Amino acid sequence: MQRFSGKTAVVTGAAGGIGAATALRLASEGATVILADIADAAGQAVVERIVAGGARAAYVHCDVSSPEHWERLRDRTHEIAGPADVVHNNAFIHLPGAAHELTADAWDREISVNLKALYLAARTFLDDLRSTKGCFVATSSVHANFGLPGNPAYAAAKGGICALIRQLAVEYGPDVRFNSVLPGPILTDVWDEVSEEDQRMSARATALDRLGAADEVASAVAFLASADASYITGTELVVDGGWSVKKESK
Repeated sequence: MQRFSGKTAVVTGAAGGIGAATALRLASEGATVILADIADAAGQAVVERIVAGGARAAYVHCDVSSPEHWERLRDRTHEIAGPADVVHNNAFIHLPGAAHELTADAWDREISVNLKALYLAARTFLDDLRSTKGCFVATSSVHANFGLPGNPAYAAAKGGICALIRQLAVEYGPDVRFNSVLPGPILTDVWDEVSEEDQRMSARATALDRLGAADEVASAVAFLASADASYITGTELVVDGGWSVKKESK
């Protein structure tokens, strides 16, 4: 399928994990992809993989908590490929700790990277998406719906993403569609420091009895960004192998 032929996609947090998988997926379906991250070497490596496959891509250094970086990302996108048709707001930071132990600086950093960035992304690329009748997909998390110990700022930010996506869908429809994906236990580099035993426990907590892959979340993002989801906006697509329903059944 070439659902994104002739379209321009911007993906943040694209140097690895879900972001890299999404960039590769959109490129494989014809998009010119602008990858944004702060991990420059890793981001450029993903670009090289895309280009080696015959698609177009470029990398832009971007701290998603900075309004100036967002403006530069938009300007570089226009220079390279024109206005954006798709924006995938995916970059995140996770600083675990109980609420009474988390420092105010850590709280502010998580909210800034995980939630403020969504506001900055939507504001910066709104004119593009209006002109292209495009779509915006944000990566939230099942943490938005469930209380899990040690994640107060992360949960607050991810819940805020879902609320803001609903608000943006109402404010800017019918011109632009806004949706979010809520991954569950997805095996990415974040899991490198998790023991095999804890990984198995997480897998058993899903209805499918396994951890998910970044490619599986990328498939959900590509669906929401495509014309196949043309009547879907303001919604949350959970990609967790049944983790949520199994948790609710207890």
